[in-house]
Amino acid sequence: MSDVVTGVTRGGEVWTPAFVRALDQGKCIGCGRCFKVCPREVFELVDRDDLEIEADDDWDDDDDDDGFSDDTSMVMHLMNLLDCIGCQACSKVCPKKCLSHSPSGVAA
Repeated sequence: MSDVVTGVTRGGEVWTPAFVRALDQGKCIGCGRCFKVCPREVFELVDRDDLEIEADDDWDDDDDDDGFSDDTSMVMHLMNLLDCIGCQACSKVCPKKCLSHSPSGVAA
């Protein structure tokens, strides 16, 4: 029995959702884009110090062209991972590529 979910778009194309599996909080700048675009409240913004996370070596304090400062004490956290519908909208808006997905319908 396969644990991969597939569906069909209104146009008749087969589509396989890819569900959020992990969030690299070391890369996250806490911009909130994934939170804003998610229709299922999968994410929450938390204080980085509360999670005792250290930023990745790639993480810097410079402003990117996107207008957000990387100097933040907030970070995204996966709050309701099982509510993910696999649309991948969060990854499409993430400027730091913090999220990983899998087509498996079974929680990791």
